[in-house]
Amino acid sequence: MASSISPQKPLSISDWFANKNVLITGGTGFMGKILIFKLLLTCPAIGDIFLVIRKKKGVDSQTRLHLILQQEPFRILREQHPERLKKLIVIIGDTTVEGLSLSAADNERVTSRVSVVFHMAANVRFDLSLKTAVKTNTISTVNVVTLAKQMPLLESFIHISTSFCQCGESILEERAYRTRISPENVIYMVNTMSEQELELMKPQLLGDQPNTYAYSKALSEDFVSRCGLPVGIIRPSIVTASWKEPVPGWVDNINGPTGLMIGAGKGVIRSMLCNVNYLADLVPCDMAVNATIALSWQVGSEKSAKPLFLNATANHENQISWGDSLEIGKKHAFANPFSQPLWYPGGRMTSSKILHWLAVIFAHIIPAYLLDTLLILTKNKPFLVKVQSRVNTGLKLLQYYTMKQWVFRNDNLFDLQHRLCPSDRKTFFMDTKLVCWNDYMLAYILGIRQYYLKDDPSTLPRARKVFMYLYFADCLLKIMLGIFVVYCIYYMISALV
Repeated sequence: MASSISPQKPLSISDWFANKNVLITGGTGFMGKILIFKLLLTCPAIGDIFLVIRKKKGVDSQTRLHLILQQEPFRILREQHPERLKKLIVIIGDTTVEGLSLSAADNERVTSRVSVVFHMAANVRFDLSLKTAVKTNTISTVNVVTLAKQMPLLESFIHISTSFCQCGESILEERAYRTRISPENVIYMVNTMSEQELELMKPQLLGDQPNTYAYSKALSEDFVSRCGLPVGIIRPSIVTASWKEPVPGWVDNINGPTGLMIGAGKGVIRSMLCNVNYLADLVPCDMAVNATIALSWQVGSEKSAKPLFLNATANHENQISWGDSLEIGKKHAFANPFSQPLWYPGGRMTSSKILHWLAVIFAHIIPAYLLDTLLILTKNKPFLVKVQSRVNTGLKLLQYYTMKQWVFRNDNLFDLQHRLCPSDRKTFFMDTKLVCWNDYMLAYILGIRQYYLKDDPSTLPRARKVFMYLYFADCLLKIMLGIFVVYCIYYMISALV
C-alpha cells in the first residue's frame, strides 16, 4: 500500500537559520555589511555570527566592528533590536594566512559550532599584481575552505564570486568552469616565484581575462567547485547602491558606476569610452545579498552533492543600456548636484577611440595643467593633474567592460525565487524586474550625496546655486574659446591673403 504521507515542506529561511551559527569573511565590505544586517533583521533566532576581521591601518578588529555598527545599515537594529547585535562575535584573523591566523581557542569554537559559511572577503581592485591578487582572492579562499572542512556541523558553504569571472565567454552559464592551469599549480607558482617572474608570465597565464581580479576569481571558483563541501557559488554582476534596504540608495564605496557618477557629477570626467547601446547589467546590493542568503538556504535544504551556481544578474529581464543609465543619471545629478564640484558637468560617452583620446587631451589633461598652473601662481597646492591621472587610469581599466557585451544565464535565479514561500519571496526580494530605473537612479544619486560624500540633504539649495554659477561660467568660457578659435582662423586667413 502506497504511503499517503505528503513530502515535508522545506523550512522558511528564517526557521532554517534558527540556532545555526554562521561564519562570515569580508563582513566589513559593502555587501558584507548588508549581509550581516539582513541576517540579524530577518532571522531573529539565528545563532552567533562569527566575523573574521583583521587589524587594519592601526585599528584593531573589535574597534573596526564598533565603527561599522555606527553606520546606516545598522541604524534600525541599534534603534529597534539592539540585543541582536550581541550575536556578532569578532574573530581576529586574516584569510590570506594559513589557518586564518586564528588562535587555538577561536579555531576550536568556530570549527565546532559553525553550520553556515559565507566567504565574501576579496580585493576588487583590477590593477593588483598577479601575486597580490592570487594571494588575496585565491589563496584566502583555499584557506577558508580548509577551515570549513574541519566543521562537522557544516551544512552550507557560500562563495561570492562575480559574473565577470569568465570574460572570454560571451555567454556565462550557471555551471563550473575549469581554468587552463589548475589553481593549485598557480598557487605553487605564486609561492615559489618572484614578483618580477610572475609579471613576465602574466599575459600567458591570464589568457583572455582582462585583469588579475577576474583571473583570481576564476581560480577561486574552480577550487571551490571541486572541494567536496556542500557549496553554493553566487556571481553578482555590477553591484550598485541598495534598492530598498537598509534605505534606498545606500552605498559606501566608489567602485564601478558610483565612481563614474561622482567623477562626472563633479565635472572631472568629461569623456568615457563606452558603447552606449550595450546593456549595463546592474544589480542592487540588497538584491544580491538576498539571493546570497536564499542560496545558502537552498544548499543546506537540498543537501546536493554537486555545487550550485547562481548568476545574480538583471540580464535581459529589465534592460538598461549604458546610454540610458547615463541620461537618467545626468538628469538627476543636475537636479540634485553634489557639493564642491570642480566644474560644471559636461562631456559624453563615445565608442570612438580617436574621439575619446581627443576629449581626454582637451577636456581632461590640458585643463588640469592650466588650473594647476593657476593654483601654483596663486601659491596654492596643485592637485588636478594628479586627480586626472588617477581618473584616466581608472577609465582605462573600466573601458574593457563598457565596450563589450555579455549574456548571463540566470535560470537558477528564477528557479530559486519560485522555491521560496510567498513570505520569503517578499522578504528576500531579488526580482530585478521590479526595479524602476528612473526612481532607482534618483535614489542612487541622493544616496551617493548623503552616504558616501557626506553631503547633508540641507546642502542641496546651496549646491544648486553653485551649479547655476558654474553653468554661466562654463558658457562664458565656451564663448571666449569660440571667439579665440574664430580669431585664430581669421588671423591665419588674413596672413595668407
